[in-house]
Amino acid sequence: MHPQSPERRRLFADQVRSARPDLAQLCLLIGAEADPALDDVGMRAARHILDRLADQLTELLSDRPAGPRPRALALADLLGTRYGFKGSPGDYQHLSSVLLHEVLRRRRGLPILLSVVWIEVARRAGVPVHGVALPGHFVVGFGTRDEQVLANPFAGGAVLSRADAELMVAGATGAPLAPSMLNPAGPLDIVLRILNNIRAWAAARPERSDVALWAVELSLLLPAHSDRLHYDRAQLLVQRGDFLTGALEIETYADTLAATDEAAAVLLRQEAHGARAMLN
Repeated sequence: MHPQSPERRRLFADQVRSARPDLAQLCLLIGAEADPALDDVGMRAARHILDRLADQLTELLSDRPAGPRPRALALADLLGTRYGFKGSPGDYQHLSSVLLHEVLRRRRGLPILLSVVWIEVARRAGVPVHGVALPGHFVVGFGTRDEQVLANPFAGGAVLSRADAELMVAGATGAPLAPSMLNPAGPLDIVLRILNNIRAWAAARPERSDVALWAVELSLLLPAHSDRLHYDRAQLLVQRGDFLTGALEIETYADTLAATDEAAAVLLRQEAHGARAMLN
């Protein structure tokens, strides 16, 4: 595992606590955790791609009518048709599919990262677009709730009917589409979901516990995070042979849990003792 830059971590922590978090910057900082070759020059190059695409979107919109649907179709024409940004089932196997700089380079990615491209290009062009975190599939929304138009960047920006969205949700959960599922997802909601996707990718590959560890550590920097993440980090540290730090982290989590579940805290302290015993 390459050593992480404390400065990059500080930048990430500052961004997630700012009044207006920069989604592109946060995604690029996630990319730098995975790819030590991604330096400041590479990050600027990625931003330049987004700026250039936004300029082309502005030009494309100049002779089109206003409204959510024409804007959705313009983005689909530019990003999906002209540049070929889209996804396929095979993209779920690659870590590069959740790294913004790689998605911009390959024009392939998971639904949530392709949605980030849609959102960031649109934002730069002054087009209001928001993420929509449907269960099992991330899409983008144009307009307000009363006239919301959904598009699926994973399918090149295809516009979704209400029936399409209902089928997506039913396929993922077996439940009907609830109105709350169409609420805009904020930048930190998107970042957390990206980090959860990375953790899921790493969980299926035990040899990549290094990836799982930095994804958990970035999640812990988010202002609102689950205390359970401390335990997840502890388990990864023990798995990677850092028994002492892992034991300390388990005990910290046990102290937090003790106020509501003393029995669980006792078991955790026993687990911490077992981790320390591995040092002998």
